[in-house]
Amino acid sequence: MKTMTMTMASVFTKQAWFSNVRADLLAGAVVALALIPEAIAFSIIAGVDPKVGLYASFCIAIITSFLGGRPAMISAATGAMALLMTTLVRDYGLEYLLATTILTGLLQILWGSVKLGNQMRFVPRAVMVGFVNALAILIFNAQLPQLENVGPAVYVMVAAGLGIIYGLPRLTRAVPSPLVAIVLLTGIALTAGINVPTVGDMGTLPDSLPVFLLPDIPLNFETIEIILPYALALSLVGLLESFLTANVIDDFTDTTSDKNQEAMGQGIANIVTGFFGGMAGCAMIGQSVINVRSGGRTRLSTLSAGIFLLGFILLLGDWVAQIPMAALVAVMFMVSFSTFSWASLKNIRYIPKSETAVMITTVAITLLTHNLAIGVVVGVALSAIFFSRKIAKLIGVESTLSPDQTKRLYAVSGQIFFVSVENLLRAFNFREAVELVTIDLSKAHLWDQSAVDAVDKIVLRFRKRGVKVELIGVNEASATLLDKLAIHDKPDALDQSSLH
Repeated sequence: MKTMTMTMASVFTKQAWFSNVRADLLAGAVVALALIPEAIAFSIIAGVDPKVGLYASFCIAIITSFLGGRPAMISAATGAMALLMTTLVRDYGLEYLLATTILTGLLQILWGSVKLGNQMRFVPRAVMVGFVNALAILIFNAQLPQLENVGPAVYVMVAAGLGIIYGLPRLTRAVPSPLVAIVLLTGIALTAGINVPTVGDMGTLPDSLPVFLLPDIPLNFETIEIILPYALALSLVGLLESFLTANVIDDFTDTTSDKNQEAMGQGIANIVTGFFGGMAGCAMIGQSVINVRSGGRTRLSTLSAGIFLLGFILLLGDWVAQIPMAALVAVMFMVSFSTFSWASLKNIRYIPKSETAVMITTVAITLLTHNLAIGVVVGVALSAIFFSRKIAKLIGVESTLSPDQTKRLYAVSGQIFFVSVENLLRAFNFREAVELVTIDLSKAHLWDQSAVDAVDKIVLRFRKRGVKVELIGVNEASATLLDKLAIHDKPDALDQSSLH
C-alpha cells in the first residue's frame, strides 16, 4: 500500500505534468490527428461502428495519462486487440464486446496486483528487437492499401510529406514537423482542389460525447462462458503489447516505467471505456513513437492527445475529415522508419547466431500471424531453448583413479537438469573394473526430476556390475530433491530401475 501511495504521489507532481508544456501540447495534437484514421480502421477490423474505436481512444488516453505507469506513452484502440474481437462481434454483437471490455479491465487489474509486469525481465533483448522490427514492418504494410488504385497526386503528397517531416528539423524544431506536414498538405489540397482520399472517406466521425451505459446482456454463467476466453486473451495481449511498448519508450527517453502500475491503469481505462461504448485497447507503439519524436515527454502529452482527439472530431470534424490520407501515410512511414532497429541489420555479423535466430523468428511469426503476442511468446520460448543448450554444455565431470586402481572419483560441476543429463551420463565409464565409485556433487546442483533420474541411472548401473557407489557433497536443495524422488537408496531399487 505504501508503494502504491508513493507511485500515485509521483503521478501528480509538477515534473510529471508541466515540465515540457509547449512540446507536449504540440505532440498531443500530432498524435490526435494520426489517431483518428487508425481508430476508424481498427473499428472496421473489429466489425463495429467507427465511433466505438474513437470513443475508446479518447477514454483510454485520458485515463492512462493519470493512472498509467509510463509517461508519454499513448494508449488507445489498437489493431492487435481488434483482431481478437472479430469473432465475438460477429457471433454475439456489440453489447457482448462492451461486457468483454469491462471484464478485460478487471483481469488486467488482477494481473497488475500480482505483479505480472515484473516478468518482463524474462523477455530477452533479441525478442525486443524482433518485436520492434516486426511492428515497424506491420506499420509500413498497413499504409500500403492507401497507395493502391490512387492517382499520382497521392504519391506526390506522400513524398512531399516525408520531405517536410525530415527536412524541417534541419531548419527549426520549434514545431513538430509531422504537424507542419499535415497542416501544409491539407491546406494545399483544399486550396488547389486536389481530389485525393481523405480522413472522411474512412468513416463517419461522431458528433456527440460518449455517454455512460450498461451492456444490455443477461448476467448469468452462460454469458461469462462466452466473454471470459476473449477477455483473458485481450487482457494478456494488451498488457504484453503495453509492456513492450513501455520498454521501447524507456529506451527512447532514457527513463524507466512502472509496468505493474501500467497494468492497473490499463485495466481501469478499459473498464471505463466499456461503460462508455468503447472497445478494449492498449498501448500503441506507433503513436507513442510519434509522441516522443514530436517532443512529448510527460503525462500532459498523453492527456492532450485524448482531449485534442475529442475536440477535433466534435468541434473541427468537418475540417479533420478533409485531411488527406497521404499526409497521415507520410507520418506513419516516418514512424515505421524510426521504429525499425537498423542497428540489428548493421551489426548482424557480430551478434551471436542464436540471438539473430530469435530476432528473425520473432519477426517472421509476427508477420505471419499478424499477432505480436504470438511472435513474442515464440521468441521467448526459442530463447529459453538456446539458453538451456548453452547451460547444458557448461556441465563438467573430472575423474581420478586411485593409485591401486580400485577406486574412481567423479567430480561433477555445473547445473544438472533435463537438457544436461545426456552429457552427464556420457561422462561415466560403467564398464571400468573398479570396486568403489565416489561421485562428488559439491560443485553441482540438481534442478528437476530428470536430474534425479540421471543420478539414479548412474548409481544403479554401477551397482548392477557390483560396484559400490557413494554420493558426497550434495547441497541441501539437491538433497531434498533426492530424498523426495530418488529410488537408488530404496531396498528394491534394482527392480524398480527398469520402470524408472
